[in-house]
Amino acid sequence: MDMDPRRAVPQTDLVLADPRLAAAQLRLGRSRVRDAVHVSQGRVRDGSLGPEQLIDDVLRDLPSRATSLTPVINATGTVLHTNLGRAPLSAAAREALIAASGYVDVEYDLVEGRRAARGRGTLAALRAALPDAGDVMVVNNGAAALLLAVTVLASDREVVWSRGELVEIGDGFRLPDLVACTGAKLREVGTTNRTTRDDYVAAIGERTGCVIKVHASNFRMSGFTSSVGVADLAGLGPPLVVDVGSGLLAPDRVLPDEPDIAGALKAGADVVTASGDKLLGGPQAGIIAGKADIIARLRRHPLARAVRVDKLTLAALEATIGGPGSPTAVALHAEGDALRSRCETIAAQLGVEASVVASDGAVGGGSGPGVTLPGWAVSLPERYAAKLRAGDPPVVARLEGGRCLIDLRCVPPSDDDVVVDAVLACR
Repeated sequence: MDMDPRRAVPQTDLVLADPRLAAAQLRLGRSRVRDAVHVSQGRVRDGSLGPEQLIDDVLRDLPSRATSLTPVINATGTVLHTNLGRAPLSAAAREALIAASGYVDVEYDLVEGRRAARGRGTLAALRAALPDAGDVMVVNNGAAALLLAVTVLASDREVVWSRGELVEIGDGFRLPDLVACTGAKLREVGTTNRTTRDDYVAAIGERTGCVIKVHASNFRMSGFTSSVGVADLAGLGPPLVVDVGSGLLAPDRVLPDEPDIAGALKAGADVVTASGDKLLGGPQAGIIAGKADIIARLRRHPLARAVRVDKLTLAALEATIGGPGSPTAVALHAEGDALRSRCETIAAQLGVEASVVASDGAVGGGSGPGVTLPGWAVSLPERYAAKLRAGDPPVVARLEGGRCLIDLRCVPPSDDDVVVDAVLACR
């Protein structure tokens, strides 16, 4: 008589006590490993797996890390790829994250032994980078920065805003809807393609809470167009809120038309808002810089607590501002000759299916619309794209003209051999 297969199923506690599962439990937690054990026990129970294979089956099914997020190699040529998490952090910022992951003095004075200002090191670094700002603060993202500014300055009042700057950003998110939820009334001026200073002057009155100028960072209008600069809006009376969006601290030669925070402050903006995970190359954060009295009002508002930034973001942002050049800056300024040389070296290792072609990269992340970043890529047959995405690590390339292009602009040179191995593994 055949033995009931259920009798051959090892007990859960005995399996979890096996030394081969010790490292996995430290990495993933006991409950997650237990769930995997139960799945493998079910296979033993139905006869599809032998009892002696159970541990190997558990180890095979367990993930390599406790998060479902998978690190990828960005070979698309788009520097700030929103779907891939925008700006990758520098080594200094990653080290700062680890340092901040335990107990830290985020709100504690070690000398006096009492509570201290939150994130004072990060704010000091930001003030040093923006000397024309009366004060600065950091919230959890760029939209929160604009939301807080408008709530404080114009709740139950009017916001004067050019029709040509009523933008929609990613995933159907519209900035006018954000402003409307503050209780402010939107006062549109000008037309879609042309707005003048006189349009603003005519709209400003006793009910005006602030004037908003938003950089149309994810599109570009050409032809019969006009807009009003920050300097011309600064003297109109109401506070001027300028959303530069992309988080560029100072002018960059690669992005001559991209507004920067320092420039907006010098031109007379009362408040400037921006994102931290775009051209700044840091973590997701909302940067607010401007007049000290206005920043003080923002900091005291109850909403400021709701959009407060955490210790990990503070640490990574400080390391980004004061540390070495970010991967974003490196990718934006990558030299064409160096990219071509790397592509030729990789193509030579891959054989006849690979060739080197010119490849225009993009800034991405709603920054630098219309800006192309001339570079080079390794061209492979289209069938490689899906296989590369399924590899370990996944390599996300770009499909163009029926070919799979591996653009090295955002790939660190230290990963070139990893790219070669990933392609060879697809054959």
